[in-house]
Amino acid sequence: MTDSFLLSRVLLQFDSESDDLIQEISAITFTPDGSMWLGSDELLSVERLSPIAPCIYGQHKSFQSSDFVELFDQDSEIDIEAMDYSEGYLWLVGSHSTKRKKPKGNKAEKDIQSLSEVESELNRYQLSRVPIVNGQPVKSHQSDTLPLTAATLRRTSPYNQLMDALIHDKHLGPFIEAQIPSKDNGFDIEGLAVYGKRVFLGLRGPVLRGRAVILELEVEEKEPGILDLKAIGDNNEFYRKHFVNLNGLGIRELCLDDNNLIILAGPTMQLEGATQVFQLNNLLAHSKDTIWEQSENELRVLFDLPFVPGVDHAEGLALMPCLGYDKALIGVYDAASDERLIGRKSMFADVFRLPS
Repeated sequence: MTDSFLLSRVLLQFDSESDDLIQEISAITFTPDGSMWLGSDELLSVERLSPIAPCIYGQHKSFQSSDFVELFDQDSEIDIEAMDYSEGYLWLVGSHSTKRKKPKGNKAEKDIQSLSEVESELNRYQLSRVPIVNGQPVKSHQSDTLPLTAATLRRTSPYNQLMDALIHDKHLGPFIEAQIPSKDNGFDIEGLAVYGKRVFLGLRGPVLRGRAVILELEVEEKEPGILDLKAIGDNNEFYRKHFVNLNGLGIRELCLDDNNLIILAGPTMQLEGATQVFQLNNLLAHSKDTIWEQSENELRVLFDLPFVPGVDHAEGLALMPCLGYDKALIGVYDAASDERLIGRKSMFADVFRLPS
């Protein structure tokens, strides 16, 4: 176990003073032109920042998701928890979770009633991709090789094809059928990594006997704008499952580094606690369900992130070059501490050295 080595900090400059953005950043990725893309779990938009000076990103531009993919409605949040870029597409995923109402601390009777109420917001059941062309999201683009089209996972009643499949799963189905909220160790997607048509989803919950779950999907576009799951499981399921021993932590983000998967792991439910970064080696070489214990050659802790109770919850992770290193890890946070903020529209992200 190793403490993190902070290489640098990167200043993110936004045009908006919205706390839903600067205090709720939940996802980050980069496109080949150097643009930084960010998501908030409170908004229906994705945000683009451009490099404007060493270690400074600005020229903020916001894009509404509904301009490119169809949402369930125009009111509820997508709860964007993760983003990735692969082969011309910006991918994003919602949490696919239910939520329990939060007590407001005013009247005991109302707070007790609130704790009994579980809500489901349809836009959370979103797995989508959007073509990025010259730094701009578009609905479609005819490239030199294959056409690029915005698309989202096939809807079903009431949610989508993935939830229809998982409700029958022996590990995850009981949590979904019972509508256990995300903050109660319920089903909650927070990580995303994409390799071609292979999509990896990291679950913050449920954590099963200390093992977190990574779902692997493969998608194909049979109809314009619609993604369908392929049967890839051991028994023709629409998914594979990978169980990973992350010291009892849930998955907060995924990031592919060649054939290896970097995992940001943090407390499940609403616990405060340490956050660790792991590396899972050669996951792409596996074509069946797997279970991984920690070892130097397969699954190892890269480093621990600094922990301050109540603030700076690590949510997003991506690779970027920094200070002569071809690959370093940038981390973004929700509930940003005052020390991380510059006024109401700028904040610092951290860049960590990758251990050898």
